[in-house]
Amino acid sequence: MMQLQGKAVRVTIYIGESDHYEGKSLYMAILHFLKQEGASGATVLRGLAGFGAHSRIHTATLVDLSADLPIRVEWIDQADLVANLLPQLRQMVNDGLITVEEVDVVQYAPGRRPDPLSQPVQDVMRTAVVSVLPHTSAAEIVALLLQKGYRSLPVVDENGRLQGIITDGDLLRRTQLAARLDLQATLPTADWQQQLADLRDQGQTAVSLMSQPVITIAASAPLRQAVQQMVAHDLKRLPVADNDGHLAGWISRVDILQQIEYHQPIVEAEQEQPQPGKTIRDLMYADVPTVPPQATLEQVLQALEKNRRRRAVVVDETRQVLGIITDGDLLRRSRQEAHPGLLTRLRRLMIGQPDTASHPVLALATERAADLMTTPAITIAADATPAAALQLMVQHKVKRLPVVDENGRLVGLLGRASLLRGLVDEASN
Repeated sequence: MMQLQGKAVRVTIYIGESDHYEGKSLYMAILHFLKQEGASGATVLRGLAGFGAHSRIHTATLVDLSADLPIRVEWIDQADLVANLLPQLRQMVNDGLITVEEVDVVQYAPGRRPDPLSQPVQDVMRTAVVSVLPHTSAAEIVALLLQKGYRSLPVVDENGRLQGIITDGDLLRRTQLAARLDLQATLPTADWQQQLADLRDQGQTAVSLMSQPVITIAASAPLRQAVQQMVAHDLKRLPVADNDGHLAGWISRVDILQQIEYHQPIVEAEQEQPQPGKTIRDLMYADVPTVPPQATLEQVLQALEKNRRRRAVVVDETRQVLGIITDGDLLRRSRQEAHPGLLTRLRRLMIGQPDTASHPVLALATERAADLMTTPAITIAADATPAAALQLMVQHKVKRLPVVDENGRLVGLLGRASLLRGLVDEASN
């Protein structure tokens, strides 16, 4: 059973009990079709009475027993899978009503386990994976990624065998994209259109953009093995492949963290104190770029360029955390049209080539850190457990947490990769 959490789509199908499809009742045909195609699950509800397009009232009363009672089929799943299967469902439902709406899935799981990392990858992986062919153009790839809201895509051949993977980092390094994918919406429309036109003119395809060979995981492998590969190779996601190299699914670091968070045991408020070696202080990194609230845009950029964190924490004179600034915050909140060099520096930062010796200086920018930061910043205590940090990251959907001491002063920063490593080490002991 794959994982389903967060934004999803609910499909509701209203039909009659006497409706059939290819010799079997329509509602059972729909259930079998959804199960065969890897849907998360569906429910059939039988109504007591109702009427539809034909205005005939059907009732289950003893006085007027009908053989064509209303049937409602409800199916909740990932938007991509719904989009793929909905055309076939519409063909199956000749006389009925189909509605689609967005829902927020709070919990979907077969039950808590004492060791969630022992379950197979196939229980957590996403099966609705969008892929591209080796000859797909760079412009098509970028448009598809932006349309779907993805950060990466697998490349497969005509037989579905995995050939490579394309991430937003690959696109920045191997094309002339001005910013990473999730920041493209912050650029002026004319700039975005020009980028697509340039990509078409360059004629690049998936083969020239993808990274290979690709590290994969088997669907039957334990989740712990996927985590170990992610940690060892510093990966955010893993394609799932079968024995013949065919793409079977996709699993990300976020999927695993959500799965671990769900399976955390429910504890009482008076829980025991964390043991030495199992606190956030042991997992965080201490070299945190910081700036005061009155720091200029140039000073914020310089702080970001000191390392590859791509984040700077805004602190006051006592190192109390006031907010956090990412490269995305700079694009969204600064007057980028007045700072033509800003995009260039952020692009270099993203691909790990800040080139501080030749970058354009933004000395005249008037924005201050207090204007650019995201606040309030979600923090975690240095003596807290990894489980507490995991809950905060999943609940607030953040990638990094500033770490504070008992007086609320900044002492470090915790990222998803470090947290995942700590959770695995803790589970192994």
